[in-house]
Amino acid sequence: MFDDFTETLDTRWVQTCTGSGTLQVADSSLRMLCDAVQQGQYSDAQIDDYGRLPRSKFPWKPPVRMEVRARSSLPAATHYSAKEQTNVLRGTAGFGFWNYPFSVRGDVLMLPEAVWFFYASPPSNMALVPGVPGRGWKAQVVHSMRPAALVSTFPLAVTAALGRISGETRPAARWMQRLTGAQETVLDVEMADWHTYSLDWLPDEATFRVDGKLALRAPRPPTRPLGFVAWLDNQFAIVTPRGNFRFGTLKSDRQWLEMDSVRIETS
Repeated sequence: MFDDFTETLDTRWVQTCTGSGTLQVADSSLRMLCDAVQQGQYSDAQIDDYGRLPRSKFPWKPPVRMEVRARSSLPAATHYSAKEQTNVLRGTAGFGFWNYPFSVRGDVLMLPEAVWFFYASPPSNMALVPGVPGRGWKAQVVHSMRPAALVSTFPLAVTAALGRISGETRPAARWMQRLTGAQETVLDVEMADWHTYSLDWLPDEATFRVDGKLALRAPRPPTRPLGFVAWLDNQFAIVTPRGNFRFGTLKSDRQWLEMDSVRIETS
């Protein structure tokens, strides 16, 4: 599959535009745009190739190679507090493969599976891997659909409760990673500049590169069928080893995520 967005959006894409979200094709690129919104209003601009399919028919499984050339209108936030920075991308954004775990189409809800490039701004704090910030522009694998995930549920609940009392969250952080199967790294690139992002998703390993430079090598990624998605929205999520769970939307100015091309190949 290859799309360089020369004229109009290909019919393969399911288009989602919610709130102030729009999809614009111009100058051989796709711009996923969200105009200014207030907190409490949800906006999303998205394309995917799974929206008409049951999960069992999602189109991609390893071995697959993805290459996306992309940039954002604003840089990624680098500090925890959103008040410390202005003119940064707010919400979540990214592109890659996932299992759409929170479907409202009547499918059974599932634990998340993803192999993608993912961004989350403050106040998001999805602390899935010890020592890695819970927000930022990342290469990320999430592999929750594993027997070990179920085994980890009770120890995580116990250590999270103890962490809230004692302040010692390292045991809970380790169980959080065992539950989610997460592997990730923060990308050392400017999100607002053009970069070529590539992903080689194999049965035994997922390898992420930016402009040909290795960013993350993640063993034992998901192998179930996943769908491709690219999006920008104004959501945030807080999920921490201390047992903090919170979701919501953010006030944001006009912002966009732009893709010049998408290539996905099976081997």
